[in-house]
Amino acid sequence: MKKYTFLVLILLASWLGCKKDPASTQAPVKTETLQGNITQNTVLNANTHYILKGQVYVKNNATLTIPAGTTILAEKNDTAEKKTVLVITRGAKIFINGTADQPVVFTSNAAVKTQGDWGALVILGSAPTNVGQGNAMGLPVSADTQYGGTNANDNSGSISYLRLEYAGGINPPAEDEWIVDKVAGLSLNGVGAGTKIDNVMVEHSNDDGFQFVGGTVNATHLIGYNNGDDDFDIDLGYTGKLQFLISYRTAASSQALRANGIESYTDEVPTTNPPISRPVISNVTIIGPQGDETVKTNLNQAVYIRKGTEFALRNSVIAEYPQGGLMVCMKTRPILLAGVYSEFKNNLVNADTTARAFCWDISTSVIPDPQLTAFATNSTNNNTVVAASSDLKLRAMYSSGAPDLTPMTGSPALSGSDFSGPDFSSSFFTQVTYRGAVGPTNWAAPSNWAVWK
Repeated sequence: MKKYTFLVLILLASWLGCKKDPASTQAPVKTETLQGNITQNTVLNANTHYILKGQVYVKNNATLTIPAGTTILAEKNDTAEKKTVLVITRGAKIFINGTADQPVVFTSNAAVKTQGDWGALVILGSAPTNVGQGNAMGLPVSADTQYGGTNANDNSGSISYLRLEYAGGINPPAEDEWIVDKVAGLSLNGVGAGTKIDNVMVEHSNDDGFQFVGGTVNATHLIGYNNGDDDFDIDLGYTGKLQFLISYRTAASSQALRANGIESYTDEVPTTNPPISRPVISNVTIIGPQGDETVKTNLNQAVYIRKGTEFALRNSVIAEYPQGGLMVCMKTRPILLAGVYSEFKNNLVNADTTARAFCWDISTSVIPDPQLTAFATNSTNNNTVVAASSDLKLRAMYSSGAPDLTPMTGSPALSGSDFSGPDFSSSFFTQVTYRGAVGPTNWAAPSNWAVWK
């Protein structure tokens, strides 16, 4: 009996030794390079590594579809004119179909990644701008870089659960702030309201995080994290709607002349060419670095409204910016005080210096504005100046890991929102009771998508 048992064991061992390792049957991961022009409908594969090389244009009305879990590695180049960009030209479309668990990620291919390793994801549409047709700044002037038109509902595709890292390399340091910035981060130029955008994080861009250059596109659940210039930059007649935005910085950068959470500008002059920039925004949380600034940096305002912009901003939380919470200029201050085309209502506003919660840029200097403060805090506008950021009672405004901007019990942000009136009663807006980007459920909590690093 022992002989038979021994024989069985030998045969079993021989069979197990000949059995293939399941891992050895898996196909090797492919690497492909995306470069030049994409002129036909293309669907990427999440199991392929993609290298984005140079200036890549999706054109000829082609569609580029990127499935959940795909990573695009943008080739690093130290020369601004040769920075990697992906450009979706007018008539073409991009569909980024990420999920919270399997986001689509655009990042640098450098071994040690740094701000500005590559340029931008640029989408060009045919929606109205106040310059008619323009060319994306920082890219060669050609038909492939044109944007703008007359179709307010133009459709450039859809983006869900996307993270962009280490872009913004085309922009020079101290870029001229009197003209439209060169493309950086997610750059939306003349993009129409038929385009769907939600759950996008832009982090460590060397310049702007999000750029809305004209157009009418609406977007929700956007995060700008530690970018070098404005987290949300609005120009040339943008008239879309935005809700649930986070602008968060742990430190200043040396890149921009003046870095803001939100900056809105209508055009260089400014002119009265329609459309005038008029973003309609609700539920923003803008947080600057912890503590009072003792040595002046490039950090400026949480919200800077300039160059003829009209705007409507409600139900938001602003804290810890050194130069102020809201700043207007000589062209935008009269519009806001008139209370006709612009409004700033039901917001909680903190600044490093309480007197600077509301400021006025009078060209020669930036000064506290007591008249604007009185106007903003009256019973019509219902803004509140918050003396200390701790009074906002957010769960973990600063932490060694990710912030948690959820309002705790007793926080003034738990209530006080107002969506009355034609701008905010639109079906686009989710009418929540809280103020700021985050309510009882923290959609920006650390995840495969929201990476706070």
